[in-house]
Amino acid sequence: MPIEFDSDQFDEAEERMVTSRVLAEDDNENSLRPQSLREYFGQEKIKDMLRVFIDAAKFRNEPLDHTLLYGPPGLGKTTLAGIIAAEMGVNIRTTTGPAIEKPRDLAAILTNLNENDILFIDEIHRLNRTVEEVLYPAMEDFMLDIIVGQGPAARTIRIDLKKFTLIGATTRAGQLSSPLRDRFGVQFKLDLYSNAELEQIVRRSAGILGIPVKDPAPGEVSGTYEIARRSRGTPRIANRLLKRVRDYAQVRSNGVIDKDITDIALQALDIDKLGLDAIDRRLLQSIIVNFGGGPVGLETLAYTIGEETVTIEDVYEPYLMQLGFLSRTPRGRCATPAAYAHMGIPYQAPSGNQDADQMTFGVGK
Repeated sequence: MPIEFDSDQFDEAEERMVTSRVLAEDDNENSLRPQSLREYFGQEKIKDMLRVFIDAAKFRNEPLDHTLLYGPPGLGKTTLAGIIAAEMGVNIRTTTGPAIEKPRDLAAILTNLNENDILFIDEIHRLNRTVEEVLYPAMEDFMLDIIVGQGPAARTIRIDLKKFTLIGATTRAGQLSSPLRDRFGVQFKLDLYSNAELEQIVRRSAGILGIPVKDPAPGEVSGTYEIARRSRGTPRIANRLLKRVRDYAQVRSNGVIDKDITDIALQALDIDKLGLDAIDRRLLQSIIVNFGGGPVGLETLAYTIGEETVTIEDVYEPYLMQLGFLSRTPRGRCATPAAYAHMGIPYQAPSGNQDADQMTFGVGK
């Protein structure tokens, strides 16, 4: 018998503990941000290249080339922009794409920059196209063309700008226009972090927050590693889970984080060993139980679990696909054998044609 779910018992995607987007409880996130490349764990290739580019720019006393940082939310794009400014020894001005509504807003920001300063634009893919056109000559020639007046009396004023570096950050690099993307001389894609890298971040954050952490016995797993492997490869989630485990340890234990108290706390938060929460498991269970493992159309799936289709595509599916639990086929979404195993349900081949099964899962008859 198909399982029915009550959508009212689940919070919106933005309120999930394992969402990589900023929540209200992340208000002290800035205090945990590393201030130098030495303190920044992970993204080793990017760090190595940035060190070369920064040292070369400082040697020539020039601004760093315009830099584009892209990748999933919560991986440290804003942090990296701040580190670049600190390493260059310059000021950074921070804004977002939606906040720059008109060309004059951009002009006000650019004309107030000092020599070699950094302008950081988060969500740069959401820049107004008119503003974007004004940005092109500013990036290439450090000039700003402003139209004053209207009709026959309109005239163009050219303003010389001080040399600066634009750092753009986006979670959707594909939505950037080609002319804008091509004007970034340095482009870095931030990848998900390994469990070992996340454990380093968790230990560093615990030290800053004054949270005692118990070192594991030989052959045992530490509480910090347990937090790391449930953090979905994202430092922001790791820091959030650390603070929730700290709360649990202080109230229900001696305040020290170890594997046992971490297990208990994260189970109470309904976060399993792979970082899946109740909504992730509900989606997988719906595909497996209600639709025989798939394929099932996106709209049908959204209606069944009470979520918007865009929320499923942008919030839930990416991590499930990274784990190999979910696949997209021309006929709809399918749960893989790995998803069955994780959910503790015996695997049965989906009801679709066998060719599609083989193509999707690599499973024969």
